[in-house]
Amino acid sequence: MSKLVIDGNKVLNGVITASGAKNSALPIIVASALAEEESLLRNVPHGTDVETICSILSSLGAKVSWDGPGQLRVNGAGLKKSKAPYELVRKMRASFYVAGMLLGRLGEAVVPLPGGCSIGSRPVDFHIKGFEALGADVTLEHGSMKARAKRLTGSKYYVSRASVGATVNTMLAAVLADGTTVLENAAREPEVVDLANLLSAMGAKIRGAGMDVIRIEGVDRLHGTEHEIIPDRIEVGSYLILGAMVGGEVVVENAMGEHLRSVLASLEAIGVKIKESTTAIQVSRPDKLAPLNIVTQQYPGFPTDLQAPFSVLLTQADGVSTVRETIFDGRFKYVDELRRMGADIQVERDTAIITGPAELAGAPVEATDLRGGMALVIGALSAQGRSEIIGLEHIDRGYENLEQKLQNLGASVKRFRANAVRS
Repeated sequence: MSKLVIDGNKVLNGVITASGAKNSALPIIVASALAEEESLLRNVPHGTDVETICSILSSLGAKVSWDGPGQLRVNGAGLKKSKAPYELVRKMRASFYVAGMLLGRLGEAVVPLPGGCSIGSRPVDFHIKGFEALGADVTLEHGSMKARAKRLTGSKYYVSRASVGATVNTMLAAVLADGTTVLENAAREPEVVDLANLLSAMGAKIRGAGMDVIRIEGVDRLHGTEHEIIPDRIEVGSYLILGAMVGGEVVVENAMGEHLRSVLASLEAIGVKIKESTTAIQVSRPDKLAPLNIVTQQYPGFPTDLQAPFSVLLTQADGVSTVRETIFDGRFKYVDELRRMGADIQVERDTAIITGPAELAGAPVEATDLRGGMALVIGALSAQGRSEIIGLEHIDRGYENLEQKLQNLGASVKRFRANAVRS
C-alpha cells in the first residue's frame, strides 16, 4: 500500500499538461478490437484503468502493445474468446464495454458484472436492454451476463437516463449489426463523440453523435485506422479547480474549453479569472471567492465527476454553498475525510451544504473513489501542515503521473510505501 505525503499551504504556479481522456480511451481501445486489422491510437493515458482494459483484450486474444509514450497499437485479428476474466473485469466498471464489442464481433459475450468505484448503484440494466433491442438473448448466471445472437439486427432503443455506458455499449454492438439502429435520448458527452469519430474512421456509418439521437447503419466489417484521443476534460477541470484553490497562476495545457463550459462558467461565477487559448486554459484566484449553488447534470451540464473537487473549492468561498448530486447516489463518501481536515460540510440526502471559508489543516485521510480521492489531494495542497493520503489505487485509475505534474507547479508531494492502514 502506498501513500501520498503532501505539505500544503503553498502557492502554486506554472504549467500542467493534461493527458488524453481516460473515459474516451477505454471504449476506443475496446472498439479498436472490432477490426481484424491494426489501429494506432495516440494521446492514450497510461493509468491503471487503461492497463486493465488492455489486459482484458489481451486475454481475449487481441494484440495490444505500446508504441512509445501515449501511443497504443490494437489488433483484433486474434480475438477468438468470448468470455472475459472475472479477476480483471471486477477492477472497474468500464470493463463491461467488452460485452458490446464481443457481441458485435463474435455474436457471443460472457462478461462478469463489473466493479470499480464505490459511488452508489450503477446497474447494467440499460446496457442489457440495448443488447436485447438488437435481438440478443441475454441471461444473468452466477454473477455474469451471457449474451448471444446469430446476427444482431438494427432497432430503435431509448437510452434511459442518457446513460453514457449504455450508449457506448449499444454503439459497439450496433456498428456490425444488420440494418439501422436508432439511439434515442443518447448521451451527448464528448467521449461519445470521440468514440463515434474513431468508429467512423474504421468504416462505421454513424450520424448524430453529440446529439440526443444517434443513427447507426450497420456494416459488414471494420478496418484499422489512426486516431488521436481528445484531452481529458475531467483531469483538465480538476487542475483548473486546483489552480483556483491554491494558485497563483496555473495554466492547463492539452485542454479544450468547449468541453468544460459549465465548469468554466461556475468558476467565473465564484470570481476565478480565466483566460482561454485554443489548447490551454489559465486560472487565477481572486482574493475572495463567492458561494455558489451547483446541481450535477448530464452533459453539457455540470459533470458529476467534478462534483467532489469543486466542493473542496467551495469550502473556501465566503458564505454558504450547496452541491446537489443527481447522477450517483453514493458520491459524498469523501465528505467525512474532508471534515477531518476542517471542512464545514453537512450532507442532507442528495445535497451537500458547504459553509466557508474554512481553515483546512493537514490530516491522515483515505481515498475511497477516484474523484473523491482527487478532492482530498486538492484539499491537502491547500491545508496548513502535512497530510497523508492512502487509497491511491483509486486516484491512479484516472490521473497519470500525478505527483510529477504537481511537483512541476511547486507542490510538495511525495509517494511512499505505507507501513499500515490507519484506523
